Amino acid sequence: MIAELRRRAYLSAMQVASWLPRLELPFAAPSRPQLLQPAPPEVPVAAAPPVAAPVSEPAPPSRPEPLVERPKIEVPRPSVVPRGAKVDAAAAAEPPVVAKPMAAPPPRFALQLLRAGDCALLVELPTGEPLQGRDPAYLLLKDLLRAAGLPDSPQLVGEPVRWPLLARGSMDQGPQAALDYVQSFIAARLEEQQPCSCLWLVGLPAIRFAGDADAELYNRELQIDELGAAWALPGLELLMDEPARKAELWQAMRRVRQRWLAGS
Repeated sequence: MIAELRRRAYLSAMQVASWLPRLELPFAAPSRPQLLQPAPPEVPVAAAPPVAAPVSEPAPPSRPEPLVERPKIEVPRPSVVPRGAKVDAAAAAEPPVVAKPMAAPPPRFALQLLRAGDCALLVELPTGEPLQGRDPAYLLLKDLLRAAGLPDSPQLVGEPVRWPLLARGSMDQGPQAALDYVQSFIAARLEEQQPCSCLWLVGLPAIRFAGDADAELYNRELQIDELGAAWALPGLELLMDEPARKAELWQAMRRVRQRWLAGS
């Protein structure tokens, strides 16, 4: 009986529905008589002729229905944190790093220190070269000195100051460094001579980097620490380009010239 059950299990696993043994199997159940009868012959079936489909009139074209755009629904997606990544709470709480402002570029100017009687003159050199005897700017300076009652042949004091000092390098050559250098240069040169009654600052670079002032103080008097009294004048080139400034300059000179004429 156990052998018969095992054979049936094998046949079921092989998907065999019926089978006939060649020999009589021990302990096998008797075969069913209907399985021993021969199968009836197969009768071929004639294929039916194809039926032509009825011809129908073409249907009128249908109007396309207007497309209705469906509203888009945005589904919020949670942010994905890579596996193994750690969020530093202290770093998240820190404010963003603000980039430091870039240092101001070094200014470019050339100044010449002169001496005329009781006055010292710090004159802007627009071309960077010393004033020559036939230059229109130098001739205008001589006219200003004569109108002020000073010698019209000023003497050079030291070499011209050209800024920046170095073409390369890491030394600070910004506006504040230029101001400190020019003031120290003038103080050192004036100590080597007799005290002056007034320091003329001729030109905007002279006013900015010796008097720490701006163009709004043209034709006005200044008081500079370690340098004393000063007078701010427009540059020689500016006076030649804009002759209308000379009238205001002459009026201011009448008030200021008492400083160096009082002791003469």
